Amino acid sequence: MSSKQTAIHRIVIIGGGPGGYEAAKAGRQLGAEVVLIEENGIGGNAVLTDVVPSKTLIATAEAAQRVSVAKTLGVNFSLDGKKIEPKVEIDFSVMNKRLLSLAKNQSEDMLTTLKKEGVKIISGRGWLDGNHHVMVQPTVGGEPERIEAKTIILAMGAFPRELEDSMPDGKRILNWKQLYNLKELPEHMIVVGSGVTGAEFASAYLYLGSKVTLISSRDKVLPGSDEDAADLIEDVFKRRGMQIMNKSRAQKVENTGNGVKVTLEDGRVIEGSHALMAVGAIPNTAGLGLEEAGVRLNESGHVIVNKVARTSRANVYAVGDCSTALPLASVSAMMGRTAVYHTMGDVSSPTQAAQCGI
Repeated sequence: MSSKQTAIHRIVIIGGGPGGYEAAKAGRQLGAEVVLIEENGIGGNAVLTDVVPSKTLIATAEAAQRVSVAKTLGVNFSLDGKKIEPKVEIDFSVMNKRLLSLAKNQSEDMLTTLKKEGVKIISGRGWLDGNHHVMVQPTVGGEPERIEAKTIILAMGAFPRELEDSMPDGKRILNWKQLYNLKELPEHMIVVGSGVTGAEFASAYLYLGSKVTLISSRDKVLPGSDEDAADLIEDVFKRRGMQIMNKSRAQKVENTGNGVKVTLEDGRVIEGSHALMAVGAIPNTAGLGLEEAGVRLNESGHVIVNKVARTSRANVYAVGDCSTALPLASVSAMMGRTAVYHTMGDVSSPTQAAQCGI
């Protein structure tokens, strides 16, 4: 029997969203040493500002909608034996406090799970120093640390895209991360962007009782989705009172002090109380030394990956919204596991390897 010990496979993960979280767990389960670097909290946008709070917001809106139409279903409300008409009122402060509390609790549960698995968590910002080393600047200050890695997994996610003449201010003009700071239900929410994020929030605020105008640069909502499903959703929105402005592009959004004014490219002006900018996301890949390390990016700044999440560098993988894969939490989680299985020896023959030059 050889006395030689097997070298430890160290995996360094930048980003603790769904992809980074699942990769970290899979790595430990397969016997790797795992270091996870996260700047804002385990769970990333998906847990802290996107999927968890937004889906909870939608569920709250649907509950309010059910109460408002209960009578049509034969459900009556009474007080001391006398029937009453229910009036649905939303306490925004209480609702948003609950949304953020649920997100924080899930993030803390995920952190606890990783620690129990033996993952080393570093709170800070990470970037590449070549394709076998990661630099870390701790959140609490101190000198940057250089960590050697056999495998690096990029899971930095993305941030809301901003338009030059429509910059969010956190008060009247908002991105999806700032919505939970609202204290009152917007009287008239103008949603700029009709992708998944825009359509979800437009639906939620409509059900909560806001007047909603949805501005879409395409000929229908949810561009790129199943056409029949998009047609059905748009029809439901309109029947419930949402104003949908298709083939319309916002040129400028202004905070007027007591509301917002949205100017379209054709000169039309829409006024409301608040505006939500849902015009896409930008990958968090700038300034991280990726190209210097030989990691290829596409024109939008996304890391080019194949079907096992491998990049143009054999030992560097990228998962989730920072990559060219579908920007879905479930996809990110699966990619995180797949990347670890592959780097730890799983056999695979990706059909898209050619685009990465692998």
